[in-house]
Amino acid sequence: MSELDKNRLHDAAYMAERIAACEAEIQKGIIGQREVIREVMLAMLTGGNVLLEGMPGLGKTRLVSTIGKVFDLPFKRIQFTPDLMPSDVTGTNIIMKGEQGSSFSFVRGPIFANVILADEINRATPKTQSALLEAMQEHTVTVGSESHTLDAPFFVLATQNPIENEGTYPLPEAQLDRFMFKILVHFPSKEELRGIVGLTEGLEPPVIEPQMDGEGLLAAQALVSQIPIADAVMDYLLELVMATHAENPYIREGASPRAAQALIRAARAKAFLEGRFNVSFQDVQEAAYPVLRHRIIPSFDAVSAGVSEDEIIKEILAAKSKNL
Repeated sequence: MSELDKNRLHDAAYMAERIAACEAEIQKGIIGQREVIREVMLAMLTGGNVLLEGMPGLGKTRLVSTIGKVFDLPFKRIQFTPDLMPSDVTGTNIIMKGEQGSSFSFVRGPIFANVILADEINRATPKTQSALLEAMQEHTVTVGSESHTLDAPFFVLATQNPIENEGTYPLPEAQLDRFMFKILVHFPSKEELRGIVGLTEGLEPPVIEPQMDGEGLLAAQALVSQIPIADAVMDYLLELVMATHAENPYIREGASPRAAQALIRAARAKAFLEGRFNVSFQDVQEAAYPVLRHRIIPSFDAVSAGVSEDEIIKEILAAKSKNL
């Protein structure tokens, strides 16, 4: 092993410890939801955006604000409503009067932060939803003829309610594809619910301490991107994505090439969090659900039979894993 590889492993071990400390600190403020926290951490380690889907009151907003505190990053919450305008998100040019006459000055919107919570994103019109597209993909905002670069690291964590469709605007496939993960936030168990009630009804709330800053997170992202993937694992990963385009009565449209890119990044991040400098088949399998569930469009047969996206992914994984 070269000296460079030894140093890289040492840095990776140290960074993994810091990320584990961040994860533990987040769990101080969030009762349960360990899998959700882990998947959000995976996305942050790769610079990916996250769509959180769950009923109201499950702590999605609290989770995002806690993440901002733990990583010591500026956090902004945008409540999406039908009357929200794109300029309410990105900012706008206003006329400023001075001694030399009038001139335009750009006033930044709430998108200019490191951690953005887009709360109930599907309640805004498609025009306003699209204001996020450039920021999510390019990390820039264009207003008029000027482009403004967003500070790194930058994440959008959006929420939506899965059961209330009245007055909502479903996210188009192009925007869904910009989210690295779609994470399902489930209802807590009885014991977790007891802890939540205690946390919100009289008990002293825990103090959340910063564990890492933005510079440290960017360094961790750089380490994750260097984790190698064996040819056999890469072939397996690509076959999973291609399988969503094979003839299947439950799939109307399969995953995009971004799904393969997201799977690679997520599998690397999972290996990193587990202290390994190599990607396993299991890393790919476990990352497949949050990466693919919003990129597969079920057919009419699937909808009428009540077959979920996760069940379709499970079937694909079972078929492809027989050859391992």
